[in-house]
Amino acid sequence: MTQSHPRISKAVIPAAGLGTRFLPATKATPKEMLPVVDKPAIQYVVEEAVSAGLSDVLMITGRNKRPLEDHFDRNYELEEALSRKGDAGRLAKVQESSDLATMHYVRQGDPRGLGHAVLCAEPHVGDQPFAVLLGDDLIDPRDPLLARMVEVQEREGGSVIALMEVDPSQIHLYGCAAVKPTGDSDVVKITDLVEKPEPADAPSNLAIIGRYVLDPAVFGVLRETEPGRGGEIQLTDALQKLTEADQSAAATEKSSGGPVHGVIFKGRRYDTGDRGDYLRAIVRLACEREDLGPEFRDWLRSFVTEEM
Repeated sequence: MTQSHPRISKAVIPAAGLGTRFLPATKATPKEMLPVVDKPAIQYVVEEAVSAGLSDVLMITGRNKRPLEDHFDRNYELEEALSRKGDAGRLAKVQESSDLATMHYVRQGDPRGLGHAVLCAEPHVGDQPFAVLLGDDLIDPRDPLLARMVEVQEREGGSVIALMEVDPSQIHLYGCAAVKPTGDSDVVKITDLVEKPEPADAPSNLAIIGRYVLDPAVFGVLRETEPGRGGEIQLTDALQKLTEADQSAAATEKSSGGPVHGVIFKGRRYDTGDRGDYLRAIVRLACEREDLGPEFRDWLRSFVTEEM
């Protein structure tokens, strides 16, 4: 008989980073509010969570992140001005962000890494499984990665991480997984995790990308996890401990945190974590827009032909 696992309803979005790679733009503006075409990057992430059925969203913020809260709040003055003008289209866009989800916020007072940010979510999440979405990775809504991860977690229990094949020379930029196959072609069992290994030491070319569905047992592990690479509490280190606990459990016994599985993603991902990929993400998304794409693609072809 298939074991029933709790339904996931909460998403956590860490958003306390300083955005130093985008200075000076992020001196006074949170990097999550930088526009990707005409929406801030963070709105794409919240929309993804909602599309997967997770309408309770906790954002982990820090100093100078107030614009994030303002963006997902009502702006009555702006709405009234647009209403008086009869500008229903822009009014709908303004109201869309405030109606997306039930938003909550907590500050990560002492930014000590992703693992510490996730630990800040414990009072809100409690003893239920939850999703974590990192804002640097935008997943195309036509490729429902998070929904697939939720499905796997509700079937298998434990935790699920998103994996993507990368060029071996780039694996040092990511957490990396050693895996063994399961009955599903896109699902693997995690046997080992390494944070940003050198290419020669990497167990595979499967990189961890910014989507997780986590068992609440991760909180207890994070509290005991010492700072790792970069002097920060690494979520990868905590997941590795859960993997080890599951492997060492007796055949008739289940570890408290359950297994760790991976979903191998082969869809469209837009990395906004550095300036070059941020620009490429804007171009790709703009080209695909029905309202912008045709004219923009024509201009782009002309620019590449004539100017480059």
